[in-house]
Amino acid sequence: MTWLLDHWLPLLGWTGSALLVGSILQTRVLRFRLLNAAATVTLATFNLLIQVWPMVAMNVVLLTINLWFLARMRRRPQQEQGFTVLAVGSGDAYLNHVLRTHDVDIHRHQPDFVWNPARNELQAYLVQKGDETVGVVVLRTRDEVAYVELDYVTPGFRDCAAGEHVWLRSDILRGRGVRRVLTPPNMKDPYYARLGFRREGRSYVLDLSPAEVTRPQRVRADDREPVAA
Repeated sequence: MTWLLDHWLPLLGWTGSALLVGSILQTRVLRFRLLNAAATVTLATFNLLIQVWPMVAMNVVLLTINLWFLARMRRRPQQEQGFTVLAVGSGDAYLNHVLRTHDVDIHRHQPDFVWNPARNELQAYLVQKGDETVGVVVLRTRDEVAYVELDYVTPGFRDCAAGEHVWLRSDILRGRGVRRVLTPPNMKDPYYARLGFRREGRSYVLDLSPAEVTRPQRVRADDREPVAA
């Protein structure tokens, strides 16, 4: 037992500390909660073994808080996330500001994306939660197919089901009579499979049934206007 305490106990303490520091560095809410929960379990065990009871109690409380938030994130209906999708023109000043601000991160996930505001065939959308920008979607539609030029979510919202809202709940597709969605081929870490997209070569495809599609509606690209959720 003494050998175990001398050799493994310090490692347990260092591991818990590393997990705690790593959790604080996370920008994604879910990853922060998971790492922080793992850190509290490790540090609670460490302090239990060395009998530092106040630290045991603190880590148990922190673990309870993390588990409560994780359960809340899991069971909260997606419609309560409060996302709004705004159609904007390609020359919109705020849209171009967002694209410039996140340019490095955008090309880390979609290295082939090239933005040209003069391309009139593109439809751009800002995904908002209140007054915070969640992400940007840029589509090019032809006939009944929507080609995804950009599907970007800012780091802080990547665990908040924004993609599910855009592709399955909003009227981005339905308002244009889209029957099929085709994603860009070289997107890094695509998430589409868990939303029901099927793999087709290096891209993902979403087929919409006729019952899910309404008649095409005219969308003003020059003004920001909400697309009904």
